[in-house]
Amino acid sequence: MAIPPVPHARRTEAAPAVDGPWRDPSLTPEERVADLVPRMTLEEKAAQLYGIWVGADADGDGVAPHQNDMVDPVDWDDLTTRGLGQLTRPFGTAPVDPGVGALALARAQARIAEAGRFGIPALAHEECLAGFTAWGATAYPVPLSWGAAWNPELVTGMAHRIGADMRAVGVHQGLAPVLDVVRDLRWGRVEETIGEDPYLVATIGTAYVRGLESAGIISTLKHFAGYAASAGARNLSPVRAGAREMADVILPPFEMALLEGGARSVMHSYAEIDGVPAAADPALLTGLLRDTWGFTGTVVADYFGIGFLETLHKVAADRADAARLALGAGVDVELPTVRSYGDVLVAAVRDGAVDEALVDRALHRVLLQKCELGLLDPDWSPLPTALKGADPEEARDTVDLDPPENRALARELAEQACVLLANPGGTLPLRDTGRIAVVGPRADDALAMLGCYSFPSHVGVSHPEFDMGIDVPTVLESLRGEFPGSGVDFAAGCEVDGTDTSGIADAVRLAGDADVCVAVLGDRAGLFGRGTSGEGCDAADLSLPGVQGELLDALLATGTPVVLVLLTGRPYGLGRWADRAAAVVQAFFPGEEGGPALAGVLSGRVNPSGRLPVCVPRGPGGQPWTYLQPPLGLVSGVSNLDPTPLYPFGHGLSYTTFDWEQGDPDPAGIPTDGSTDIEVTVRNTGEREGAEVVQLYLHDPVAQTTRPQARLIGYAKVPLAAGAAARVRFRFHADLASFTGIGGRRVVEPGELELRLAASSDAAGIRRTLRLRLTGPERIVDHRRRLVCGTSVEPVPVPVPVPVPAAR
Repeated sequence: MAIPPVPHARRTEAAPAVDGPWRDPSLTPEERVADLVPRMTLEEKAAQLYGIWVGADADGDGVAPHQNDMVDPVDWDDLTTRGLGQLTRPFGTAPVDPGVGALALARAQARIAEAGRFGIPALAHEECLAGFTAWGATAYPVPLSWGAAWNPELVTGMAHRIGADMRAVGVHQGLAPVLDVVRDLRWGRVEETIGEDPYLVATIGTAYVRGLESAGIISTLKHFAGYAASAGARNLSPVRAGAREMADVILPPFEMALLEGGARSVMHSYAEIDGVPAAADPALLTGLLRDTWGFTGTVVADYFGIGFLETLHKVAADRADAARLALGAGVDVELPTVRSYGDVLVAAVRDGAVDEALVDRALHRVLLQKCELGLLDPDWSPLPTALKGADPEEARDTVDLDPPENRALARELAEQACVLLANPGGTLPLRDTGRIAVVGPRADDALAMLGCYSFPSHVGVSHPEFDMGIDVPTVLESLRGEFPGSGVDFAAGCEVDGTDTSGIADAVRLAGDADVCVAVLGDRAGLFGRGTSGEGCDAADLSLPGVQGELLDALLATGTPVVLVLLTGRPYGLGRWADRAAAVVQAFFPGEEGGPALAGVLSGRVNPSGRLPVCVPRGPGGQPWTYLQPPLGLVSGVSNLDPTPLYPFGHGLSYTTFDWEQGDPDPAGIPTDGSTDIEVTVRNTGEREGAEVVQLYLHDPVAQTTRPQARLIGYAKVPLAAGAAARVRFRFHADLASFTGIGGRRVVEPGELELRLAASSDAAGIRRTLRLRLTGPERIVDHRRRLVCGTSVEPVPVPVPVPVPAAR
């Protein structure tokens, strides 16, 4: 990061005195900020409300929408004399050695503090959706894989490591997690989501928030709200979700992550909902978020989102008007760089177009967060912990952001996220003998493992002169290491997209001569049309990209058993091959250790335990369907279109078997504010260890508004040794049955319910159904209701056989 020399700071003659109680760390943050705000000039106040994106390129391929149109030149010398709110992506803009980057950030912070009257450094933020988005940092599985792992504790551990790495090099805020619930599988950013169920998204997302915050990083929830419900699955398309869809599907993950997880920041979405852009919606950003939920942190703009009020949404006449709307709605910080909150805002306040009280409101929140981070303390140092104790002038190669502990965790999460969709003939696990043909455009490409927000895919592809910065074994490399006794040969067959079929013949010959063929197909992550999955890479339908479907048809026609391995950012319609593939394994961009994880699943070294966080459709028609369907959304005789998925939400197979033993009788009725325990004992009846995912679904047979046929309200991942058993207990509270009623209020309604203990969301997955009656009056509930289904797993002692005395 090249930073110009510090200029002589300009001084405003009428500026209030700097010194005061705000410097005293013994006072509360509220007291310190209350003293500081009146000491600042209007220019200094506004400066705390925007960021600067050093090194952002206005030419070439951007990493944010309309970046080339929206990046204005900035005068560092001028702006930093006023102070600065944020530094945007000091590590995630271009490849930089982590030690050198930490040193450059420290020097930039020192200059910012020296240039401004108050000596307040900027708050540095970075993307961290699938790991710290920095050169050389661990690339973890994407969020859709977090959902597939169904393991919140593992996600918390990952997030803590991500946060610790960021904090060590001087970063304060992470732009993650994404809490959008999938509404249409064609949407390009499905890979960034956790899944299609709000409870799964909420619990896994909240687990990530806890991990990041525990490392001292401000977690930023995005995209608030409705972004994934865009019309036609197009990025930045209007959202036409109704009030009940918003209340019951889209908002609960944000609610849980704030109230249970303690997230300290929220990023507004680009969406417009029923004609109102989120960035200009005071009912959403102030009424709901702050007045109802009690949020006290900062609301930051999605990149250029304030400018889009003028350029895309057309609800603002100019930059000043955009600033007025955003500040009034409750957007505290303009990211990624100054456009509307700088001189334009200052002039609008002086002209009376914007109330200075709105500036002070946002400033108070920003400074309070900086105070809590220690950035207002007299002993603040720009030197991050990664550089302390070392010679800063020799920073290169001193900071390791991909240590063995990180890689081990990335491997564990990748292994737990692999989903065995089908294995009808028991082809898997493969034996280490004979010839294995590895075919497909994703088999020998390291980028096949990484999502669009992993640094090599997000930034690195624009810098081919740099290596990836991390070791990412391919599937081909991993299979050769996993099967040393087999002949493993490779042919790409085709590209990820495009129409060239010339390589299929070679792939077919290779497969025809092999004992088994492993077909590795899928997506290439990218941005804004530069990939088949990722931000701005929306799909017209759910056909496999390019001619990969033709390649698969040709491979199956050889008669050689074909194991289909999918490395994708979304599910694709697989019905055309469902009865012909020997086995199907699904991995959602599993990260830098995904190759060894998949090889382990194919060899049997790893027993797959992943479960689908999204349905896998039968056909490619791309109907916007998730499992959360009321009766009219299910297959019926009044339409020739059957939306039933090929593999349902929650589905996944194992190399062992499980029995679900009958537990207590159905619970008696409970009041509409009561609770009861639901128990089931699960036993591993196979010959090897494995993990079952026990899922609890709610079915409401009759309600005042239409309800999903089933919806997830609890789950537990249960690892079991061969022959072992565990008792899983769910504490069901009536609040978990609440929904938005006919009057627009969230209610718990008396009446009959069904609780389904299941291995997946469809009827075939149900292992036990319990009937429960809620009694008493209808209750109105709010955000203070029970959000989480309490869960416990206890091992069941194995009976010790009693010796039988020998007969006399």
